[in-house]
Amino acid sequence: MKYLMSSIVDGDKAAAIESARRLLDRGLPAYDIVINGCSRAMKRVGKLYEEGEYYIPEILMAAKAFEGVMEVVRPFLKEGEVRASGTVIMGVCEGDIHSLGKNIVILMLEAAGFDVIDLGVDVPASKFVDAAVEKNADLIGVSALMTSSMLRIKDVIALAREKGVRAKIMIGGGPVTQEYAHQVGADGYGEDAVAAVRMAVELTKSGER
Repeated sequence: MKYLMSSIVDGDKAAAIESARRLLDRGLPAYDIVINGCSRAMKRVGKLYEEGEYYIPEILMAAKAFEGVMEVVRPFLKEGEVRASGTVIMGVCEGDIHSLGKNIVILMLEAAGFDVIDLGVDVPASKFVDAAVEKNADLIGVSALMTSSMLRIKDVIALAREKGVRAKIMIGGGPVTQEYAHQVGADGYGEDAVAAVRMAVELTKSGER
């Protein structure tokens, strides 16, 4: 697992894919590879970025390595390793076009067993709400990577409440905090991809919706 993690952190897609295949051959569950390998590696990448040691190119290379591993393990996840269920609407709020964090969370949610509808970037509140109603979603995930766009999160929450949308709302992204989540009335907050998946599972448990 350490070699897989280091390959992802180094952005070595070929090495990461080969490592994932070897772990599967040894009988390691695909879900464990994603949660205990990939997610921890990407958390490390995020930390290196925060510390100024990594920049956007390094993050993109690591993300490509992560995506490569997911292509290898995804078929095995469909063979009974699903740990959660439900439909999640995901998107980056209006005024923001930063999609990397959202894409990583989506990969993690799918690995956990969720059906994810990706609305993309620069998504207005009405599109989140309309999609949630159309798909009878269990959860809406709203991401923001800029302080200015973060202010649009409250528009999504307000409109969803006004329309009586049943889906829980989870938010996250660089400038977003737990305090802000409380302030705008979000149902959950994910500090990183791993925390986002845990929160999604918690929010969609039977009886919570």
